[in-house]
Amino acid sequence: MTKCLKDIMVVITTCGKEEDAKILAQKLIEKRLAACAQVYGPITSYYWWEGNLEEDTEWQVKFKILKEKYEDAEKFIRQNHPYELPQIIAIPVEKSLKEYSLWVAKETNEN
Repeated sequence: MTKCLKDIMVVITTCGKEEDAKILAQKLIEKRLAACAQVYGPITSYYWWEGNLEEDTEWQVKFKILKEKYEDAEKFIRQNHPYELPQIIAIPVEKSLKEYSLWVAKETNEN
């Protein structure tokens, strides 16, 4: 069954090391939990942690996944992430090129 465009999500996480970000990206693609992963960085992040205002250099990873893969992707990221409390957020894609949507479905074995 062809997936609807609304079924695509962008999942975002960050890592403190470029190598960790690349490993997560590669592993989610290998496991077919994501069709695409992009690593950005370095970026500067500001956040509160244990009562302190932190400033860190991080690497961001954006995954393109199907909504049905989110729980498995979240679980995998959580189990393989170096952070105690990783950022794992999902943003639904409202619109996308039809052919891209079909490609995401195909590459995650959901066609």
